[in-house]
Amino acid sequence: MSKEIRFLTIEVGSTITKVNGFTILGQGRFEHVAQGFAATSVAQGDVRIGVQQALAHLESQYGKITGTPETFVNSSAAGGLRMTVHGLTYSMTARAAREAALGAGAIVKMVTAGQLDDLDLEEIRNIQPNIILLAGGVEFGEKKIVLENAKKLASLNLQIPLVYAGNSAIRKQVQQSFAGSGIEVLLADNVFPEVDVLNIEPLRRIIHEVFNQNIIHAPGMAHIGELTQWEILPTPGAVLRGAELFAEELGDCLVFDVGGATTDVHSVTDGSQEWSLKMTEPEPHAKRTVEGDLGVFINARNIIELEGEEEWKNRLSDLQAIPANERQQELTRWLCSKAVEISIRRHAGVISDIYTPTGKKQVIKGKDLTAVKWIVGTGGALTRIDGGESILRKVCLGAGKYLLPKPDTSILLDRDYRFSALGTLAQAYPSEVKATFRHWVETEIRK
Repeated sequence: MSKEIRFLTIEVGSTITKVNGFTILGQGRFEHVAQGFAATSVAQGDVRIGVQQALAHLESQYGKITGTPETFVNSSAAGGLRMTVHGLTYSMTARAAREAALGAGAIVKMVTAGQLDDLDLEEIRNIQPNIILLAGGVEFGEKKIVLENAKKLASLNLQIPLVYAGNSAIRKQVQQSFAGSGIEVLLADNVFPEVDVLNIEPLRRIIHEVFNQNIIHAPGMAHIGELTQWEILPTPGAVLRGAELFAEELGDCLVFDVGGATTDVHSVTDGSQEWSLKMTEPEPHAKRTVEGDLGVFINARNIIELEGEEEWKNRLSDLQAIPANERQQELTRWLCSKAVEISIRRHAGVISDIYTPTGKKQVIKGKDLTAVKWIVGTGGALTRIDGGESILRKVCLGAGKYLLPKPDTSILLDRDYRFSALGTLAQAYPSEVKATFRHWVETEIRK
């Protein structure tokens, strides 16, 4: 007899809807008992169609679900929040704001540093963002440019929320700048309160709240929200939360999710003491980068052009969303490998030499990954095509030009697509999720 499904996770993706059934064991961990997939049905005018089809697929293998499982939902069906970010210096507030946005379901479409001009305002209008982020100034620092930027953004009269996460000394003036503009002003703590201090979590929470308000715009999503007492999480936020809990339980980690359109990289690490004194700017403990030009299907041509490989360009006729034969799998495997290699170079810290009056000096810009103990591969491209582990092993080179994971880093493949589901369950059951990750790792080690 099948084990009772006590917990159900629903993931409404941009192309695929996935449902997972879990029970909970006496050891205080989740056991994965069932899974179902279907195409996301945004084009049919109601995401509930895809959810019902995924549930039917699950029940065709597991049997009918009895009772009422506790249900959790994550989604990227509305495409995420289009966000523009405006700060004073790119290396400080604008970059800090961008880091916060990427973990909370936002897609950063524009970043500016310094005073906004007419061309910037025109670009913002063309982007039609769902949310604007205004930052700038350490606590009780710069005021003038931030206030001028507030007035210019207010002149756009966009009927959308704006989050202010800059110098708290001018909060009231910023709010007054938007009076009567139709723009709702939300206040977050300063993302860069002091030089070399990042404070992104309060901002991330506010962006997540706006995501929840926006996700209902996917047709039928409001009804899906009625199935759960918990918030609908942005899928990348669920993966990042899963990575944070994995790292708390098992040590610093790096998570790759290679998809058809994008490659997401999540890292949870503070790096090593060896390199910390050479960092030119602070990095968040938990970081996510999204490479919107790296995907193994929709953006396959992009990867081939970036690599300049004519041989593979001539094989684009083999490209399939779900590869069925060896030639198709070979192409997808190569694309996946290149997506991993390019994305890690963009995510990782870079070692550079600069020349000072006292001589040559090494400096680092970006995330130090040399202390990472685990690399996790999730998503179809890495887990359903042979060779995922060897693809990830290739980037374990240690410190060279880039601060990469060391050669002895352990590698895990999330073959059952559980990572985002567990990150979603962590809203209510973080300890159980940690125990589940530990059991997964211990099981893999015994194999």
